[in-house]
Amino acid sequence: MAGLYIHIPFCRSRCVYCGFYSTTALGLRQKYVDALCREIIMRNDDDPIRTIYLGGGTPSQLTIPQFHQIFDAIYKYNKVATDAEITIECNPDDVTETFVEGMLTLPVNRISMGGQTFDDARLKFLHRRHTASQMAEAVDRLRKNGYTNISIDLMYGFPDETLDDWHHDITQALSLDVEHLSAYCLTIEEDTPLYQMLQEGKITETDEELERQMYETLIDRLEAVGYEHYEISNFAKPGYRSRHNSSYWDGTPYIGIGAAAHSYDIRTRSWNISDLHQYINGIERGERLYEEELLDEDTRYNDTVTVALRTCEGLNLSTLSEKHRNYCLRNARRFVNDGLLALDSSSQSLRLTRRGLFVSDMIMSELMGDGSQ
Repeated sequence: MAGLYIHIPFCRSRCVYCGFYSTTALGLRQKYVDALCREIIMRNDDDPIRTIYLGGGTPSQLTIPQFHQIFDAIYKYNKVATDAEITIECNPDDVTETFVEGMLTLPVNRISMGGQTFDDARLKFLHRRHTASQMAEAVDRLRKNGYTNISIDLMYGFPDETLDDWHHDITQALSLDVEHLSAYCLTIEEDTPLYQMLQEGKITETDEELERQMYETLIDRLEAVGYEHYEISNFAKPGYRSRHNSSYWDGTPYIGIGAAAHSYDIRTRSWNISDLHQYINGIERGERLYEEELLDEDTRYNDTVTVALRTCEGLNLSTLSEKHRNYCLRNARRFVNDGLLALDSSSQSLRLTRRGLFVSDMIMSELMGDGSQ
């Protein structure tokens, strides 16, 4: 096992765009942490853990004693590599002096913060709790306390956002000089307040051509100052790729702990129930409530296509069966001819070109099989 993911679903307030499983029921935090620790014990593994990632939700809504309880359970019942990458997601406004002092008592060596934008009006629109200045203050506070591996998230493609607005956000992000940066185009998902706004005509979706220009601007500006564009939405200084997320993209097994958390062991993919109360009650009975999917050869091929092509290394064709390799090459030919995919015969790899990045979803869907290939 390479990765351990722990889902912390608590948020003080919910962002208008969020489609992840989360809750504002902060009064249940301790019962949930108790359940997390029980699930950690139930699912301990003999293989060493090389990455640990606490995501959410907003993990920084937990208390320092609750973090200690979780890490005590992890280290007591699992083998953790001495050089393990250990990440916690934080909201910038949670990163106070007291919080950072407490974090220094934990084995955490990587911080990931959701900045999204440096425009206070857009932050308010998104229902983010922090301000633009708090993002810079949080990075500075972490630096002064010795953190040398910081990641921030950005979003683009907001309603009424201009290319100049996006240039400003990138400039502000670069001024923080963080080791890692993730940037995502704002997507409007059903069952979110943002989707309701769209249905009511209160907002309009961003023009696709403008989104393309924003994405290309992002790539150009980050690569120009030395960031490596190693995955569709992720950029890192040399040596600072997210090891945990990279394990998802290279098909390494991982265990997910907590409500709605996913697990993968090559043969199966499973996901815990997305209900806080049912999750807690089940674990208290000694029962993990989850669904599971058995992965046949065709499903594993499709999974490989959709994760490997996200990376700069691309899809290693030599790892595929002869049947799937031939199928993949046959369907990839037109994209290679159109300059959307690059085929490297020496390394036996197939990867997205710069032009192909923006239409990656379409390309991946065309390379996936339906079981009849």
